Amino acid sequence: MGRGRAKAKQTKVARDLKYRAQETDFSQLQRELHGEDHASGPTDAPNDDDAAYADRSDSGRSGR
Repeated sequence: MGRGRAKAKQTKVARDLKYRAQETDFSQLQRELHGEDHASGPTDAPNDDDAAYADRSDSGRSGR
């Protein structure tokens, strides 16, 4: 029950994707696939969000 509207929407989207004429930017696709654009990607720096709390968690365990 209640799936009719969702299924109709999915069918409409699938039909639009299948039959709509799209201009494909092959140079952008090639950049995405080969990873040539490193400037906008994530950095390789480690995530130190937990470093501030590391001392607190270690001090709690050493008291045993």
